[in-house]
Amino acid sequence: MAKIVILMASKGDLEHCHKISKVLENWGVDYVFRIASAHKVPLKVMEIIKAYEKEKCVFITVAGRSNALSGVVDANTDRPVISCPPYADKFAGADLFSSIRMPSGVCPLFILEPEEAALAAVKILALCDTKLSGRVRTYQEEKRKILERDDKGIQHG
Repeated sequence: MAKIVILMASKGDLEHCHKISKVLENWGVDYVFRIASAHKVPLKVMEIIKAYEKEKCVFITVAGRSNALSGVVDANTDRPVISCPPYADKFAGADLFSSIRMPSGVCPLFILEPEEAALAAVKILALCDTKLSGRVRTYQEEKRKILERDDKGIQHG
């Protein structure tokens, strides 16, 4: 069964990761939390990649400040990688540059909001899961209906 591997750089990222996992639980998608820093324990990062890429998986990497984790994971797997760094007000967004700028040949997807990172991972898994794909289409249709209803609700005359 396919799963999402949520790989965080430290336990300090856990709250951000819980936002991702909550969405995955709502979709009924399996996930696992792991902790490994590309700066401090790069060999452990490699071990985690090798352990999970034997199965169908999507990696969601969560690392703030200097995010080497996303690039290192992406450069060492053929599985999709979604970089979802926590935003830190104290750096005024400058910490995000390490997630946005990647060297050539390294291409983790960058999604800032944890809920949308989870949805992107679900949509990737839906490529090979017709039941999940149908649920994604239903979800999108519900979102459209809400907008139509809201639009009708604010019209005058």
